[in-house]
Amino acid sequence: MNAFTLPSPAKLNLCLHIVGRRPDGYHELQTLFQFLDYGDDITFRPAKDGHHDIHLEPSIPGVADDDNLILRAARLLASTRNQKLPGVILSVDKRLPMGGGLGGGSSNAATVLLGLNHYWQLGLTLDQLAELGLQLGADVPVFVRGHAAWGEGVGERLTPANPPEDWFLVLKPACDINTGKIFSEQGLTRNTPRIKIAPAFEGDASRYRNDCEDVVRKLYPEVNQGLKWLSQFGPARLTGTGACIFGRFPTESAARIIWESKPSGITGFVAQGVNISPLHKKLTELK
Repeated sequence: MNAFTLPSPAKLNLCLHIVGRRPDGYHELQTLFQFLDYGDDITFRPAKDGHHDIHLEPSIPGVADDDNLILRAARLLASTRNQKLPGVILSVDKRLPMGGGLGGGSSNAATVLLGLNHYWQLGLTLDQLAELGLQLGADVPVFVRGHAAWGEGVGERLTPANPPEDWFLVLKPACDINTGKIFSEQGLTRNTPRIKIAPAFEGDASRYRNDCEDVVRKLYPEVNQGLKWLSQFGPARLTGTGACIFGRFPTESAARIIWESKPSGITGFVAQGVNISPLHKKLTELK
């Protein structure tokens, strides 16, 4: 098979409510996932000379191979077969900031699972791939399934949703956030009332929030300053438990006007929210 490239899109948590804590220490969440038409790209190339190895070239600086979700996903998928599979060389064009709350690592893992399922012609279903993905991280299944979704549990119980496909300005303040530190903070809200059914996000979602945001603002002044600046132009919110913040805009031009005036020392991008993952659209073209 010839080389091919697949997108590995970002996601936003349009809201993130912590509704309880399980006996195993994990937090029970309710969240709304939506993809962005922006992210990394992963290229799949056949290994030379009939080798059966899985390689990542080049490796990602600062990430050990055993911790790299790209390689872990590839090896996990290969382990489902008792035969040698054709070797593959994986390359990632990394655009998403690590630890930004945009799901970059989880998205990479999902792209590898779906891409290698296609490359190796394994014929696994989305249910089977999502089950494998859950072993790698709670956010992997939503990327595998490829539809915007209301997530519950630790984020793995998914109900398809169709929030408005608005434009977003996503900013990354100059700090890295420790997720474990956020979830262990005494001041974290853990008793937000459950919403029984995914709400009608086609309307005003301003009353929904990210329960981690107050703690992050207190511990990370860069995020607090970024949210203060962005909230001048409309509601601004933290995504996930990473450092990235976002504002919603009705048009691309409206988002880009604000982007042009962003403070120095802050990075980011403008992208559209999409309810069908760009990964799934591309896979359909390959079939």
